[in-house]
Amino acid sequence: LDDIYTGGRGWSDLCEAAGVVLAPPGPHEVVLRRAVGRLLHVDDPIRISGYRSLLAAGAVDGAPRVSLLDESGRRITRMLMSQLVDQVPPAALPKGASLQQGVDLVWRHPQVGREVLQLLDVLEGLIDHVHPQFANRPGMPLQIHARYTRLEILAAFNQGDGPRVAPWQTGVQWVPDEQADLLAFTLDKTEGSFSPTTRYRDYALSRDLIHWESQSITRAESETGRRYQQHAQRGSEVMLFARLRQSDRAFWCLGPVSYVRHEGERPMSITWRLKHPLPGDLFTQFAAAVA
Repeated sequence: LDDIYTGGRGWSDLCEAAGVVLAPPGPHEVVLRRAVGRLLHVDDPIRISGYRSLLAAGAVDGAPRVSLLDESGRRITRMLMSQLVDQVPPAALPKGASLQQGVDLVWRHPQVGREVLQLLDVLEGLIDHVHPQFANRPGMPLQIHARYTRLEILAAFNQGDGPRVAPWQTGVQWVPDEQADLLAFTLDKTEGSFSPTTRYRDYALSRDLIHWESQSITRAESETGRRYQQHAQRGSEVMLFARLRQSDRAFWCLGPVSYVRHEGERPMSITWRLKHPLPGDLFTQFAAAVA
């Protein structure tokens, strides 16, 4: 797949070059075809079945009506749209556009939908982990030990309501409506643009313990610091997402954790206990990334 989706081209482009008859192009065919390559990380049954159902239904009946979707279906739809329409020109999809407008735009490009469906068939055969679900969050479209981009994570946690998702610029995000702290971190900080003040020491201590450092401004007695320590008493959750290197677009969803202890502040060095221990292969990768 990496060889097919390289240099801004993909499967439909190869088919076209070989003379295969394709569906008529839409007004933003080039941009949306390139966006299909952003789905190569999809590796869990919920997204694959959700994306497939959405696209297959639309292929028969036209663009699905967002108003008829349940909460889980709406979040899954936003997750897919966040990957496909992010680079569509603002003139075609202006700021403040509705999710329905994003869906309608994608459905004006039938070849893109066909290609995504074909890609999902391939990705389904590449699933290599068992993915537990979030037991206490019914309708949550994320699964443990699957990989997600920042935009997918925010869409899954209901941040915003349009087809585009506002970028997540830092490694921490408090979502009040979901009562969740989202913590995304990179293990190998030897590449990329990490400065000395952002080269936090994040690593796996064991299959069920993660060492993580807060932002450099976080004090233990600040509202954020207390929320990290008291999340169980307050009824909120802390969710971890990790990637091996900065060049990776997608993060492994490590799921909910519980506070164990911390040392110091600015940053706080916190030890978290994973509700779902790391699979052996992930622990090996994590350990190698910081060796």
